[in-house]
Amino acid sequence: MWKLTIGAIGVVFGDIGTSPLYALKESFVGHHPLPVDGLHVFGVVSLIFWTMMIIVTLKYVILIMRADNKGEGGSLALLALITRRSGAQRWSRSLVMLGVFATALFYGDSFITPAISVLSAVEGLTTVQPGFEPLVLPIAVSILVGLFFIQARGTEVMGKLFGPIIIVYFITLAVLGVINIMPRPEVLWALSPQYAVQFFTDDPRLGFLALGSVVLAVTGAEALYADMGHFGRKPIAIGWLYFVAPALILNYLGQAALLMNDPSAAANPFFRMAPEEFRLPLVILATMATIIASQAVISGAFSVTQQAIQLGFMPRMRINHTSATAAGQIYIPVINWALLVMVLLLVFFFRSSSNLAAAYGIAVTGTMFITTCMLGVLMVRVWKMPTPVAFGVTFVFLVIDGAYLASNMTKIPDGGWFPLLAGIIILTLMTTWAKGRKLMIDRLRESAMPIKVFIQSAANSATRVAGTAVFMTSTPEGVPHALLHNLKHNKVLHDRVILLTVKIVDVPYVADDKRVALDDLGQGFHRMILCYGFMEEADVPAALAKVHDCGAEFRMMETSFFLARQTLLPSARPGMSLWREKLFAWMLRNAESAMEFFRLPTNRVVELGSQVEI
Repeated sequence: MWKLTIGAIGVVFGDIGTSPLYALKESFVGHHPLPVDGLHVFGVVSLIFWTMMIIVTLKYVILIMRADNKGEGGSLALLALITRRSGAQRWSRSLVMLGVFATALFYGDSFITPAISVLSAVEGLTTVQPGFEPLVLPIAVSILVGLFFIQARGTEVMGKLFGPIIIVYFITLAVLGVINIMPRPEVLWALSPQYAVQFFTDDPRLGFLALGSVVLAVTGAEALYADMGHFGRKPIAIGWLYFVAPALILNYLGQAALLMNDPSAAANPFFRMAPEEFRLPLVILATMATIIASQAVISGAFSVTQQAIQLGFMPRMRINHTSATAAGQIYIPVINWALLVMVLLLVFFFRSSSNLAAAYGIAVTGTMFITTCMLGVLMVRVWKMPTPVAFGVTFVFLVIDGAYLASNMTKIPDGGWFPLLAGIIILTLMTTWAKGRKLMIDRLRESAMPIKVFIQSAANSATRVAGTAVFMTSTPEGVPHALLHNLKHNKVLHDRVILLTVKIVDVPYVADDKRVALDDLGQGFHRMILCYGFMEEADVPAALAKVHDCGAEFRMMETSFFLARQTLLPSARPGMSLWREKLFAWMLRNAESAMEFFRLPTNRVVELGSQVEI
């Protein structure tokens, strides 16, 4: 348990742990700056404390992390859990759109987190020596480029190297906080909710606008739920309640005490907390912490992409496993380089962490709001809680999340447009792929011949040849197009014909004894369905090697795999608008081939083309 807890501290809390670098600063020098006086300092710290308690502790740690899909968390895992357990079709479409849009916003978060975290840490150099300011951008860019270039080596090496550093970082947060609190112990009163209430009653408009900066203190809360599958609910809860949360609270109180003594420190209170001789080591330590925070988000983007591919929301991509022991440690080259391009564009366009902070809040609050909506459905449909209780809890969280989201909406002209634009583009891509794939399967099914009719007419008339032929098909009904084309052109059938469908189910992992479903169709024909969870990688040869009740053992040198490669012809048929059909056709052309995705032996694969109108 303690090993898992330490591991969780090193990976899961990197994002929320780097929030003290910019959260309090943005409240006083951001796009809606507050006066640096007792009322506003105490009010903001009180808001930060209660936001952490309500959103992170109560909502995520106590409530949402109970909603695990066989141990896995995250928007898509929650979506799969609700649709599987509730069986309510009327929820399906709206829920799917919510889950997919939350995933799209997560990608926006994945663009912004490395940029703002590394920039905010490197900007600490200006507190060491103002002359370092021209070096901030080049140093931040160099760190980010290096971070993405070493992703292919995997996170295991980086985790071992940087894991202990994040623990030292949190201890440093707490120590700096205590040192600054000691001369002004009255700042502890800021933990009382009365100061948050007083802040709002004094100037409701300024209080509302301040929420957009306050919410930066809980960025990364979604990571607690998304990374639950790696460490488990209990280690994450222990790490948060007994180590991370106290360190963060002490640090925010220390920053508040510093501002009470020296209002000019609002320009960068985090680094000004340390004595001058310790600022450079603190900058180095904070930079290392932001690298870890960025690593957690990048790894999260890889995991979310794998889930989206398996659940049918994204085209197939090359997935490399970087660890022989940890299945969750993967590397997706396309996503890695796309993230690097977007992060560098953000850094060069916004140029400072303050400018990026305006863009950051919407991605975070949007995801939190959607998660609350899905939590409400979960409580009613899956947990079967009394409706008044479920609606009451959901309403409270929706009011809180809605207030933070509305406050961040005021920052759309200052940069909040970016995560919304990125989310809409990614949502369009994901829904286009899912819809186009469904249309293509429906069109293929329309022209499919019943398998029993085919066997009766073809089995006795075609020449049979030795060996096994595996025909990959996306639907377990009818005759695969590849089989029809093979018979039409080659006029032969193998002694053993396997009609193979790989099916992704809505659980993370499938047990080996439930992996294969086999149906003997007679005349040497067999229908086989291989089931995989949405966190697993399909390996067809490995699965066939474990099948012992389908005639002779499968030998790869005696087995041929037949794939159908469809060429899409966009048409005016009902289904999707023409531009989306063309977009889907482009995505299909650039998807990784089924041969590589299913790990088929390259010298045993035959591809047969066909044209499909959608």
